[in-house]
Amino acid sequence: MNYFITAIGTDSGKSLFSAVICEALEADYWKPIQAGYPRDTDYVGGLLSNLKSDLIPEKYVLNTPASPHYAAEIDNVKLEVVDFDIPKTDNHLIIEGAGGVLVPINDKEFVIDFPKQWNIPVILVANLYLGSINHTLLTINELKRRGVEVKGIVFNGPSNPSSEDIILKHSGYNCLLRIADEKEINHAVVRKYAAELKRNL
Repeated sequence: MNYFITAIGTDSGKSLFSAVICEALEADYWKPIQAGYPRDTDYVGGLLSNLKSDLIPEKYVLNTPASPHYAAEIDNVKLEVVDFDIPKTDNHLIIEGAGGVLVPINDKEFVIDFPKQWNIPVILVANLYLGSINHTLLTINELKRRGVEVKGIVFNGPSNPSSEDIILKHSGYNCLLRIADEKEINHAVVRKYAAELKRNL
């Protein structure tokens, strides 16, 4: 099974959850576009305990920590969704997007066009803050409008049951995992959430 990990925005917790699901499935990991450093591939790899997951090199590593369309422009690189093929692997594959679903790849295409092109389900990571209900439901509406399959939602960070309940009610999606605001993220924490996630996938 392949999953595309996206979020309601930047720094919502995509890379952390990518590590959790890679650990749960002993899956391979691929970040098609890395804009800026440090590399998310290094972060995810540093949190894995299993020996089966393979870290597949990015197709593009851009130098500027910015939207891919702008980072590519600075590096004089042309990004087009059609040029990206899913790496061949006999294993499960977790693909991590950049930022949120409407982060532009070029002046016409967005991150959301990757799972749409590949016909693979999305897992949406949402962190909870003032305004996050609006951001999450707008993201969900866009995924539905474009006919992208969604496996479920992951809530990351400090819990807000009221916000979570209304998001789940209006989305119709299942909550796959709740990741608390951990003091430290390490191998043991990732293994703990991986074990919980396996029961919900």
